[in-house]
Amino acid sequence: MEGVEEVVIVGGGICGMATAVALKRYGIEAVVLERAESLRTTGAALTLASNAWLALDALGVSHKLNPLYSALTKSVITNLITGAVQQVPFPPTKRGQVGPKTVHRKALLEALVEELPMENIRFSCKITSISTELDTQGSSIAILQMEDGSTIKSKVLIGCDGVHSRVARFLGLGEPVNSGRSGLRGLSVFPQGHGYDHHAFRFTLAGFNGGFVPISKTELYWFLVHGESTDPGHQDITAETPPELIQRYVIEHYCKDFPPVYLDVVNHLDVSTLTWAPLKLRLPWNVIFGNLSKGTITVAGDAMHPMTPDLAQGGCCALEDAVVLGRCIGDTYLKNGQQLVSSEVAKAIDDYVKARRWRVAGVITASFISGWVQDGSTWLKRLVRDAVYYRFFPQYASNVINYDCGSLPRRSSSAESNSKQD
Repeated sequence: MEGVEEVVIVGGGICGMATAVALKRYGIEAVVLERAESLRTTGAALTLASNAWLALDALGVSHKLNPLYSALTKSVITNLITGAVQQVPFPPTKRGQVGPKTVHRKALLEALVEELPMENIRFSCKITSISTELDTQGSSIAILQMEDGSTIKSKVLIGCDGVHSRVARFLGLGEPVNSGRSGLRGLSVFPQGHGYDHHAFRFTLAGFNGGFVPISKTELYWFLVHGESTDPGHQDITAETPPELIQRYVIEHYCKDFPPVYLDVVNHLDVSTLTWAPLKLRLPWNVIFGNLSKGTITVAGDAMHPMTPDLAQGGCCALEDAVVLGRCIGDTYLKNGQQLVSSEVAKAIDDYVKARRWRVAGVITASFISGWVQDGSTWLKRLVRDAVYYRFFPQYASNVINYDCGSLPRRSSSAESNSKQD
């Protein structure tokens, strides 16, 4: 069986759905291929800074989420070695912008999916290979071989398929590398209320960086990052390990030197939301000099720029990608009489790559450095942290979170046409 599509997006996570929404604003119907059997809601929650809220506003969905969550006001950082407590206000946002808010990943994904025709989202779609061919007009067509034996051809192929992206491999991008740290995250639930102010609470210890952030009056987003060299025994934990055993392992081995308030949060963990994975990143020079596109094939989100979570910018940058890529393709679509002309789309994708390459390479670098210095486990880290990081980083962080990726049409061209006929 063979099908031919205008645009295929590989990956039905936040980036994939957001890209489909951005294209739909121009009247372009993209097909989203998701390997899972249903919407992927793993990851529990994510913090969205002002740049993400500007992207969500461009996508037309921020109004669904913004009223549900409160902005974080500051970060309260406790050094468990010295006992020092530092209160760091979040970088100021520009007038009218939304400050950082931690939201449920599921709520964000569902807000995006509501904007799309469900028939355009195909589940249980696993790709076995990607190739290209020329059509009768000499334009390149992407060919996807599926696990069920079917073939899908597409004029435009966008890989939003995560850290281990098959599309990125097709483009020849260097594989993501291990950061030397692993991360745990999940939701902790207090049915009677947790009583914490709306701050980000963090605790640093040699080799460890943990914390929690209120989402609602009863839920906290909980996380712990640890250096893999600090605990060789964690290698015994696998994807098949029951989450209850992982929780017990964390309490017994990691939390013994953390304060009771942190241990209490871990004890209230909803184990169904727990994830544990090595933290990977794409080397920034692979982003700067690598092939982020080939003709009408490109990548976005973690497929382009996996990064450590220390700046909470992975999801934010993915939403930016969606808006910029959707606008680049959408503008050329309208310019060519609502048609996708391969040569013009290839130029549009080149423009997208130029707009994103240096931006995300910088965020990858800053995020890694931020995580590297935070635990202060060596004299060099403490020197960089105290002499450089704390002095100059706030201004850079302000520039990152106040970035505006631009606008999109508020309604698709097809919707406008229909309303005029009515």
